[in-house]
Amino acid sequence: MAWDPPSLFNRPAVGGKESLTPEHAASRISAYIYGNILVLAALIPVTQSQETLGIAIVVGTALSTYLAHTFAESVGQTLRLNRSLTSTERRKELRDGLPILTSAAVPCAILATAFLGWLQPTTAQLIAEIVIIVRISSTSYVISRLRREKVTLGTHWAAITLAVIAAAIVVFKVFLTH
Repeated sequence: MAWDPPSLFNRPAVGGKESLTPEHAASRISAYIYGNILVLAALIPVTQSQETLGIAIVVGTALSTYLAHTFAESVGQTLRLNRSLTSTERRKELRDGLPILTSAAVPCAILATAFLGWLQPTTAQLIAEIVIIVRISSTSYVISRLRREKVTLGTHWAAITLAVIAAAIVVFKVFLTH
């Protein structure tokens, strides 16, 4: 198959063997953005001499956020449905929160390069932060794909806007909590 970016960006969204429902897609997008913002906020205050601590902080942030998010979503879902969740519904909640955990994977791998001596710690940290901002901005492309809309100039502007808003939220969080 030839490399065709418009086709790549505009293909239908699927979740495994079946189409992803709008409700689950929205839940995963929400978890994706939330996880990335919190991982970025955890990355910023890590100092250059703390590569292993930085990895632990990022993993701890992602794991604790995932657990809190899936718990809160499950409790909220029981209220929406007015009944206890089935095991299948609980598994769906756990799966919908997975983007929070995946938010930590690439930054941890990048921080590990500093631990191994392949990159300077400040360089690894900066690259990890840039990767997270790019991940957040890419959400506009995912949303366009889920809506089955073509990528337009507005999609690109939305990506830039998402990156700016996410960075502002992170600065605000770091300012208040560190």
